Amino acid sequence: MATPKWRALADKIAAQIEAGEYAPGEELPHIRTLVAEGEGSGATVHRAYQQLAAEGYVTSSRGHGTRVRDRRRIRVPLSRYGAVLAPGGAKGPWETATAAQGLNGGMTVLPPEQVVAPADVAAALRLAEGTRVIQRTRQATVDGDVVQTQTAWYPLEIATAAGLDQPGKIAGGILGAMAAVGLEAVDADEVVRAWSPSASEAAALSIGQTVPVLVVDRLTRDQRGRPLEFVRITGAADRLELVYERLPLSS
Repeated sequence: MATPKWRALADKIAAQIEAGEYAPGEELPHIRTLVAEGEGSGATVHRAYQQLAAEGYVTSSRGHGTRVRDRRRIRVPLSRYGAVLAPGGAKGPWETATAAQGLNGGMTVLPPEQVVAPADVAAALRLAEGTRVIQRTRQATVDGDVVQTQTAWYPLEIATAAGLDQPGKIAGGILGAMAAVGLEAVDADEVVRAWSPSASEAAALSIGQTVPVLVVDRLTRDQRGRPLEFVRITGAADRLELVYERLPLSS
């Protein structure tokens, strides 16, 4: 069976992107331009661009055209937390990890909310069902592009003590703020899963729905084993590289 024209065009442009002929952020030719160059009808080019967006090669938006998506992988080591446990620092874990790679990482913080803990969150934090917690939502960016979203939940007394119930970015990161008030994070569990994104997840990360997402659930505890924080991180799988180095193989 012959390859459909739109599929062949999508493959051709994808190969050009992979070869660096189009740089991240660069706008692809207008549909009319490719039609004039004999690449196919307007419907063919439009379908090819749709497929490229679904596969994560480009992003399309009204008024901004179709642009090549930045797909550089970001190395996210587990050791990123060690550098931010001391209070008073200027950068949180995400900014620390991206800066180490020469990337312009940032964090957009939405106002905290007091909400009823979802059932799985309450169980992780060892709280009774229906308990209210502080929820903080953040967007981790590179050059302004959202690479991952983070939603974290904190018991009320912990959030109040560390100032996590106040709006704005926490200088030095959450763990540093906790350490400053004697809430020392000593260990964490991380569970990593992958799935196809929902429409809202794809929209938040500017990816197509065929690009998988990584979901990391992390529970952080203090020296007494008390849960301090439960955070869920959702990121584009083709941009994140989770690194777990020098893990002990015996206790």
